[in-house]
Amino acid sequence: MIDINDTVMQFLLLFVVVAPLVGAAAALLPAPPGLKGTSPDQAVLRHGVTVTGAVLAAALVLAAGFDHGEPARMQATTDISWIPALGIRLHFGIDGISLPLVVLTALLTFLCALYSYFKQQHQRLAPRATGSSPKAFVALLLVLESGTLATFAVLDLLLFFLAFEMVLIPMYFLIARWGGGQRAEAAWKFILYTLLGSVVMLLGLLLIGLNSGTFDMVALATDNGRGLTTSVQVIAVLAVGIGLAVKTPMWPLHSWLPDAHTAAPTVGSVLLAGVLLKMGTYGFVRILLPIAPDGMRTFAPYLAAFAVVGIIYGSLACLALARQGAKGDLKRLIAYSSVGHMGFVLLGIASMTPTGVNGALFANIAHGLITGLLFFLVGALKDRTGTTDLDTLARHSGAALYGRAPRFGGLLAFGAVASLGLPGLAGFWGEMLALFGAFNPADGLNRSAFLTFVAIGGFGTLLTAAYLLVVVRRVCMGPRPEPDLPQLADVQRYEFAAWTPLVALTVLAGLWPALLLGLTDPAVQKLLAGGKG
Repeated sequence: MIDINDTVMQFLLLFVVVAPLVGAAAALLPAPPGLKGTSPDQAVLRHGVTVTGAVLAAALVLAAGFDHGEPARMQATTDISWIPALGIRLHFGIDGISLPLVVLTALLTFLCALYSYFKQQHQRLAPRATGSSPKAFVALLLVLESGTLATFAVLDLLLFFLAFEMVLIPMYFLIARWGGGQRAEAAWKFILYTLLGSVVMLLGLLLIGLNSGTFDMVALATDNGRGLTTSVQVIAVLAVGIGLAVKTPMWPLHSWLPDAHTAAPTVGSVLLAGVLLKMGTYGFVRILLPIAPDGMRTFAPYLAAFAVVGIIYGSLACLALARQGAKGDLKRLIAYSSVGHMGFVLLGIASMTPTGVNGALFANIAHGLITGLLFFLVGALKDRTGTTDLDTLARHSGAALYGRAPRFGGLLAFGAVASLGLPGLAGFWGEMLALFGAFNPADGLNRSAFLTFVAIGGFGTLLTAAYLLVVVRRVCMGPRPEPDLPQLADVQRYEFAAWTPLVALTVLAGLWPALLLGLTDPAVQKLLAGGKG
């Protein structure tokens, strides 16, 4: 820990949240000051790298200055009255739960900006490939980053809702304007699902705030539901939970996700899987568990049931897409895998135990790193072969990656085995802890039901391994490719720069899980105890 005073910490957190917005406005100016490039497109993409790099640097300094001896305490807090008539305050802060998500968001956004810049330089992309307006692309990317970071940093229910909604418009345009086939339909489906869920969520947040007399998340967590009747908690959990479940996404509210991922550009898929899905599960942990514990206890068995159905459903869908002759899309397969992986996160949360919730938070970070890497790789594979259709890849375009592009094939295999939960890599710990938490759920929950959920979830891990190994066999270890195929480029330097941090962190989190659990566990213990301790 670096000794940094509270004022500097407050400034750093506000800078992390606000700087991307300022950068987005600057990106739309005729010429961002101090940036020169060989072309306007290059200059504005470089501007995106500069802003996201500054935000990442600030987030890392914030993490270094964080008091790791007290991760349960809100740090770098700012609390200013904003709309006194409604009791809304500009209240920001981070603890051991939100800090890893802030750093993950800053890292993935920076890597996306870096990848876009060097890809444009390396390939001299046509305007259609990076979008008809790089200025708009960079501005939308930065607004998306600001909204996501704000979601993890705000401590007021209505501010949380505003930040939660702030990401919808930029992601809609990233899909609709820079996406692939069926992008318009996918973008509309994305925004309609999330907006409808958000309307219901807003009603639930208002119900909590008006009945308790405050929208302050810290005060509400400390009260631990004592100021809310059981009926109010039940209604609030149902309403807020629907909105959060859509964003997670939880089966059966998931159907927007495969279409959005399939159509989205590479960086859109990376950010959608890496950080946007985490906003829903973070809301369950930050809002519903501490503020409405009785309501959560009522719905926990149903949440766990939907979670394990999602695990099995996602795995079976992936197996169906991976089989020969199914014309399965590799991006769509990874999207369905996210439904399964986020099912483990929801199962851990539904256990309402420190072990399960810590597993859910760990799985959140692991999924962001591993799935972010996989979407980078699939996007690069499509750039090289022109397709993500598994049958086409296996027969004609990308077969035998180990032989044609060994480093690329090795990275794809690494991402696959990390995603299936190989011990020693990040994907293992979160799912294991979530299952352990569900094995012995909180008092008041039906243990027999949760043991059934654990058995189903454990079977889901076997299905996960099955479809990912099928993908590796078909794409990396296929038959010898046809001799007249064009040469397939191996990993380029700019790709190596963008992907190496994700590989390194996946290994680090797998070998040293205490690095993350040491942050989350004290904060989770305090949260579940109602702010005591």
